[in-house]
Amino acid sequence: MDRYPPIAEHGLVGDLQTAALVSSQGVIDWFAAPRFDSPSIFAALLDHDKGGYFRLAPEHPDITCRQLYYPDTAVLVTRFLSPDGVGEVIDYMPPDRVHTATDRHTLVRVVRTVRGTVTFTLDCRPRFDYGRAEHELDLGPQGGLFRAPGISAHVQSSFPLERDGQDVTGSVTLKAGERACVMFTVCDPGGEAPPTPTAEEIEAQLWGIVTFWRDWLRTSTYRGRWPEQVHRSVITLKLLTYAPTGALIAAATMGLPEQVGGERNWDYRYTWVRDGALSVRAMLDLGFVEEATAFTHWLVTRLRERAGTGGEPLQTMYRVDGDPDLPEVNLEHWEGYRGSFPVRAGNGAADQLQLDIYGEAIYAVAQGRGIAPQANYSGWKALAGTLDWLADSWDRPDEGIWETRGGRKDFTYSRVMCWVALDHGIQLADTFRRPADTAKWTRARDAIFEQVMERGWSESEQAFVQQYEGDVLDASLLLMPRVGFVAPRDPAWLSTLDAMDRKLVSDSLVYRYDPAASPDGLRGSEGTFSLCTFLYVDALARAGRLPQARYTFEKMRTYANHVGLFAEEIGPSGEQLGNFPQAFTHLSLIMAATTLDEALDRAEGR
Repeated sequence: MDRYPPIAEHGLVGDLQTAALVSSQGVIDWFAAPRFDSPSIFAALLDHDKGGYFRLAPEHPDITCRQLYYPDTAVLVTRFLSPDGVGEVIDYMPPDRVHTATDRHTLVRVVRTVRGTVTFTLDCRPRFDYGRAEHELDLGPQGGLFRAPGISAHVQSSFPLERDGQDVTGSVTLKAGERACVMFTVCDPGGEAPPTPTAEEIEAQLWGIVTFWRDWLRTSTYRGRWPEQVHRSVITLKLLTYAPTGALIAAATMGLPEQVGGERNWDYRYTWVRDGALSVRAMLDLGFVEEATAFTHWLVTRLRERAGTGGEPLQTMYRVDGDPDLPEVNLEHWEGYRGSFPVRAGNGAADQLQLDIYGEAIYAVAQGRGIAPQANYSGWKALAGTLDWLADSWDRPDEGIWETRGGRKDFTYSRVMCWVALDHGIQLADTFRRPADTAKWTRARDAIFEQVMERGWSESEQAFVQQYEGDVLDASLLLMPRVGFVAPRDPAWLSTLDAMDRKLVSDSLVYRYDPAASPDGLRGSEGTFSLCTFLYVDALARAGRLPQARYTFEKMRTYANHVGLFAEEIGPSGEQLGNFPQAFTHLSLIMAATTLDEALDRAEGR
């Protein structure tokens, strides 16, 4: 067991309310329950000694590990190849089928030998509340019960378990064709252990879950050139969605570094308005109407909650149930992934002013207008009130899309997305014939456009730039042609693409911006941003630069991990950095793939 395996050496399993990472060595080293944003139970990925883990793997000194998903599912298979035999651990979580929040969540680990004889060892060492809470173990013939303040967990096994302090260990030797099972179930303190299933019941459950994922994926309308990567991405987005509310979290983890050893270690287990809103278009492009509808309902509910309060209509991010309280604290007792400190829980950026989120929010509602009843009276009043506020409030500095902590500035992307919000709002009012001060919205929209064209353009760079009166480039502006602010083949836009290629692109990978040229209030640097690389592909395809777009996309695919997952960034040696897997990366992959498919089809006369 590596002390800190590479971030990319993991697969993801989940039940649509929470999720776990499983390393390619058979170790669950990240799991929080009962929700994505709950305190962790296994977190050895952030502190090997104090975080807790659940290992189930052979002990053979000469072993090769392989990992894959059962095709078109979220069932993860970790294979162990040794001179004595070949064994497998199959990990899954029974998915939420009824969309009701619950405190009970089960990790199922099926072990089997397919060749020879393999001895598997179990080492289950939970550490509750980010490793801060002590627990007690009751061990009996039916398994173990871990008790901690406010939570308990049962571990049940088809082979004997032994006590090791307040943790459990065990081992089982299986010949070819034999199998065993372990279940780890989290529940409230008074919760009883589920009945121990028989081998036949486990087999039936496993194939039922395979059928669940395959039936869901079968509704995909994607018929493009990259079905395996696109479908893995949309399964990942589904795994990162909290089914009871439809809220999409930014990533399954917290605290994984953008630079190993640095301080850019954030908690991404929350719902950003921006990320979730852009996922609506990605889901609709693949035919997943239910998921797109669920998020737009969640979003409009957030608008209703603050309607008429006089304050900011939206917060940057929320908990999955819509709770806006996300206080940021440093977990001082953890060393962090390979010394990347501090490890943060909660996210202080929730209180920032990020004006671009209104553009993404209204864009999402507008994209979903044909499939979601968002035009009801109360929903429209909340939306119209938001646009009235924005028409009066757009012209001020903010912290921007990248959540900088170096002070508010006049970010060009924020103004562009304010334009998007008002432009789509005007279209919605016309489409649904709803009462609105469209004259006011139009004046504000047009003023934003003129301001961006005059102050967001750099003569020296011959490009649209990150902030007014500056010359720093910013990859967020790659969205400008997609949202209709500028024509994709406008000479000014093509010049901007050329400037980005000179300043932000490194071997087809794209940086967000240059922190040295535009200080963001944080020490250290970061890798290229995978979201931005896929946005670059999208922009290149729209601009008609198809050979470059396709080559960039194909190269980017090579940075996916062994099961097709992406973290937030790519480091200088091609390693994945940041929280994992990241929804923004996967939804932008879908956006790039569908745009590129359409452009290639047109070029080929299809």
